[in-house]
Amino acid sequence: MNPYDIARDQYAAIGVDTEAALHTLATTPISLHCWQGDDVGGFETADSKLDGGIQATGNYPGKARSIEELRSDLDKALSLIPGKHRLNLHALYADLSGGKVDRDAYTIAQFQSWVDWCKTKGLGMDFNPSYFSHPLASDGLTLTHPDKTIRQFWINHGIACRKIGAEIAKQLGSPAVTNVWIPDGSKDMPYDRKTPRERLAASLDEIFAAPVDRALNLDAVESKLFGIGSESYVVGSHEFYLAYAVKNQLLYCLDAGHFHPTENLSDKISSVLQFVPRLLLHVSRGVRWDSDHVVLMDDPTRAIMEELVRGGFLSRTHIGLDFFDASINRIAAWVIGTRSTIKCLLAALLEPAARLREAEQNGDNTTRLALMEEAKTMPLGAVWQEYCRRQNTPGDASWITEVKTYESSVLSKRG
Repeated sequence: MNPYDIARDQYAAIGVDTEAALHTLATTPISLHCWQGDDVGGFETADSKLDGGIQATGNYPGKARSIEELRSDLDKALSLIPGKHRLNLHALYADLSGGKVDRDAYTIAQFQSWVDWCKTKGLGMDFNPSYFSHPLASDGLTLTHPDKTIRQFWINHGIACRKIGAEIAKQLGSPAVTNVWIPDGSKDMPYDRKTPRERLAASLDEIFAAPVDRALNLDAVESKLFGIGSESYVVGSHEFYLAYAVKNQLLYCLDAGHFHPTENLSDKISSVLQFVPRLLLHVSRGVRWDSDHVVLMDDPTRAIMEELVRGGFLSRTHIGLDFFDASINRIAAWVIGTRSTIKCLLAALLEPAARLREAEQNGDNTTRLALMEEAKTMPLGAVWQEYCRRQNTPGDASWITEVKTYESSVLSKRG
């Protein structure tokens, strides 16, 4: 018997169907964030300057310098990640083809080449307005700006992006999540916390009032605890956006790096999904602050996936990644982070759910705890190897050689 057959029988002995787990895994896409490949620069201008409290640290050689290079790098990363996934695109990655269109006037035309690329690859696509790295966001304020003209520019950008999201979904035959995050806040303590939040609520109301097919474009809002340059006050706090999402029945985005380090994001999932229709996850790894480190197969990520499976929330959750590391090979970062996320989901799918639920319902907490611990040493690796084999991707560390070869033949040739 091969290792998978042995593992399948061992899991069956504790009531786990590995084939069912592999089927669920293969039909649960992860949305890969384009901004890992070029350090959140985008291609609107030749000398894009990152702001909005976002920092990409490191200067590893080989950063994508054009849309063509970014797509090539994504191709390589996707070839080493098992399963069929999605592309998550920010608006500042518009394909302007040498022309000049500002963000408030974007239409599907500036993203058609991305849609066409996704169609040829069989990928779904998600979208994000970009409220940063723009002259009208230089003071860190966008939808809450006291200048009505500037505020309206950003409102128009949000409306444009929702329409683009709907057109993306229409062409690709899969709903697109369009997620709103803004950097607005204050470095030092403000006197007036109320007025900016009133402006934000009014701006969002105007954005979401625009007629867009909500079956195609899935609107999401994302909070943050603090940011660089907004350490003392963030307008779009967790409380603000959660209340707004519940009131308007929008998707709520939980970002793993946007809460206090002692908070468990996994514990928020079942609470939030009591009151909003769907959830967006930005799986990341904050180290002491929202530093967006590459996702690992660690306890917090496993806990997130366990909660999705245990609560039966996978069908109502959109899993996206949000990290950017410029200190290591950027393609390897994509591969490590995505494979780690998928492994955590597989581990959750291989828990002896029926026996754990029965023990809990019977008040047998001893058996529940014992089974949880025993499950940790079950042969997960053999099932992962089988999944990768079926998906025609490396199941072991041999993918590293492919990345290094690509680095030598492609990345090293970039300036």
